[in-house]
Amino acid sequence: MTNTAPKSIVIIFGATGDLANRKLYPSIYNLYTKGKLSEDFAVIGVARRPLKNEEFQENVRNSVAGQFEEQRNDIEKFSKLFYYHPFNVNDTASYRELKVIAEKLDSTYNTGGNRIFYLAMAPEFFGTIAVNLKTEGLTSTEGYTRLVIEKPFGHNLPSAKQLNEQLRHAFSEDEIYRIDHYLGKEMVQNIEVIRFANAIFEPLWNNRYISNIQVTSSEVLGVEDRGGYYEKSGALRDMVQNHMLQMVALLAMEPPIKLNTDEIRSEKIKVLRALRPLEEEDVKKYFVRGQYDAGTINGKNVPGYRQEEKVDPNSNTATFVAGKLIIDNFRWAGVPFYIRTGKRMKEKSTKIVVQFKDIPMDLYYREENDRQNPNLLVINIQPDEGITLYLNAKRPGQNTMTLPVKLDYCNNCIDGINTPEAYEKLIFDCMMGDTTNFAHWDEVALSWRYVDSISKVWENQIATEFPNYPSGSNGPKAADELLAEDGFHWWSVED
Repeated sequence: MTNTAPKSIVIIFGATGDLANRKLYPSIYNLYTKGKLSEDFAVIGVARRPLKNEEFQENVRNSVAGQFEEQRNDIEKFSKLFYYHPFNVNDTASYRELKVIAEKLDSTYNTGGNRIFYLAMAPEFFGTIAVNLKTEGLTSTEGYTRLVIEKPFGHNLPSAKQLNEQLRHAFSEDEIYRIDHYLGKEMVQNIEVIRFANAIFEPLWNNRYISNIQVTSSEVLGVEDRGGYYEKSGALRDMVQNHMLQMVALLAMEPPIKLNTDEIRSEKIKVLRALRPLEEEDVKKYFVRGQYDAGTINGKNVPGYRQEEKVDPNSNTATFVAGKLIIDNFRWAGVPFYIRTGKRMKEKSTKIVVQFKDIPMDLYYREENDRQNPNLLVINIQPDEGITLYLNAKRPGQNTMTLPVKLDYCNNCIDGINTPEAYEKLIFDCMMGDTTNFAHWDEVALSWRYVDSISKVWENQIATEFPNYPSGSNGPKAADELLAEDGFHWWSVED
């Protein structure tokens, strides 16, 4: 196995949880089978449950084996790299015991004191764990120490600042890896390549040629068993503050001087700084919220949000958000960026649609007295990964009418290509010390400042129309009206 990654010990807090079992263990296994992990590597699983090493290793084997139809012979060997430590987050003795185990494994696996602390657990424990890791000496090693944390990073700007201050007591900014798994997705990372490696796009990537950009992330699932969490976050904090604004930043950023972490982040931060501040009237005019009602999805009746477990029967929480973002800079002045995200919608889809401006005069028509379609660049992020360019071509026959045609590239349907899972790429980036695809504090702070201005207005208003869209639909009508006021409409797969 090649030593393409630095040797390290990964300590996973919340090792018996859903995230670890569904995402982390299979992702680490994929790195293992691809030869991207050093032989000098081990994992310590930390959780409250009193398990023995053998029980934990069996859990890891089951987690990994469940991802494959065929029998894998190396899963047994892989699981032997995992060790377990029952843990109490608030008990300093647990940290001292963990330190002894880590030092022993440092010696056994010759990892040189390199440690990655992955907090895959409830965010209210992030600060406590970080502080105790430092005070009990787990960060005092000869190697590197890195802290990986999942969203949400706070629930507003003040709480995010407080959490960041706690983390910074134990870790420097370049040691903190804030996971936004959208940044690990293949086609999200492809946004920069599409823009900066193609001469046919970058010269047109401005307000002279683009009329609007739409970013949609829709789910058919409801809140499932996350009702308690969702009541505190809603779609605004769960999706807009991180995933949606990150994609907008990548779409709107200026070309970086170099393709390195600092330069890319610098350009993304400039975009977030250029977002037009929102007053109360702007929120009412440019943002729409919704909450799903009962409905039918794939022929199955599903309950409304207020009927879900751990949800207030009179909940004011939004499960859908649509908005119009204005970026006040030279490149994007006058171009609206529309975002839309929601649960229990018609289809599962994350995509970006770049709509180019119409040509000055229509010489050709799609049908009799019907204007031709605009040119569109569609970046499909999930479930299908690829790029589609919509053009107009002449309809066969003796006429001057056009026919819409599309040029397709599918990233995940080419034989032999198995697109890495987002977590696999992000875990490997962390091992390599590459923070490019992780959120910097400045990005987090600017995103919260923008989102807080929206939530402040909504929290002071009772949404008397909730629920306002049936499950299995494309969201509330007000979201369509938002674009209609500007002469646009949401582009869907059917279009």
